[in-house]
Amino acid sequence: MITVDNLKKDFDGLQAVDGVTFSVSPGEVLGFLGPNGAGKSTTMKMLTGFIKPSAGRVSLYGKDVFTQAVEAKRLVGYLPEGAPAWDDMTPERFLAFVGTVRGLAEPTRSQRIAEVIKLLELEPVCGRPIEKLSKGYRRRVGIAQAILHDPRILILDEPTDGLDPNQKHHVRELIRGLAQDRIVIVSTHILEEVTAVCTRTIIIANGRILVDCTPAELEARSRYHKAVALQVPELDEQEVTRALGALEGVLTVEVSPNHAGRYTVVAQEQADLFQPVCQLVQEKKWPVEEIFMERGRLDDVFRQLTSSRKNEACEARVA
Repeated sequence: MITVDNLKKDFDGLQAVDGVTFSVSPGEVLGFLGPNGAGKSTTMKMLTGFIKPSAGRVSLYGKDVFTQAVEAKRLVGYLPEGAPAWDDMTPERFLAFVGTVRGLAEPTRSQRIAEVIKLLELEPVCGRPIEKLSKGYRRRVGIAQAILHDPRILILDEPTDGLDPNQKHHVRELIRGLAQDRIVIVSTHILEEVTAVCTRTIIIANGRILVDCTPAELEARSRYHKAVALQVPELDEQEVTRALGALEGVLTVEVSPNHAGRYTVVAQEQADLFQPVCQLVQEKKWPVEEIFMERGRLDDVFRQLTSSRKNEACEARVA
């Protein structure tokens, strides 16, 4: 497994990472979330041995990243932020170079290059210089080099950045498949990535871990957990809001400013409003186009957690 113990990084007095501790086991896909400047990329770079921590320890399957660097790094496939590569090389030449550096001998090297090119659908651009590729293809080349040596640990910094919806779906399916017998850590600020691929979530802000739980547990923290959303067009807004608000267990009724006739009925703690709302709709004979119970909104939880942490940090600096 990966074991991270009290990891810290200081850049000229700025505490970028401040006592981060966690562990990850095979089969887990860990989503590492946080706002810009939270310490995500710095933590990823320390996990891979790219930069040295000011304090703390990182162990990969029992290998210390800094005292046993070569052994530890052999276990890791890493996609850095921005997916850097040799721009004058073609994807095929670049992968051949990475395979050689990783110690892959022929014919294994050529076989693996062919496999990852097919897996990441890079065939159309194999003969082009990387500098001529779109952002999406560059990102896929970066993922290809990360998985080329079939690592036991994958650390991916913003893996779907720049990809179109179809490419994102493909990469997420790939990540789920790779995670069956590996450890995968995905550093991202894209919240939809969490519910799409992750089995576990860590939120970091100001260099510290705020939350470590499953995506479902994170959604349950949202005020919209078990809220009922419905689309009721062409009815009097005040009448609908008043009727919904009168139901037992309703905390508030929100009207969407962007979608006419869209209402969200927010429940009081522990209240289950789906059946009462459905019964009201039937009684009133409202022409409902859509109705469903929300699981919770990650952006709501994320904003609440990181905003409160930011305010605490500001107050500490003022004090």
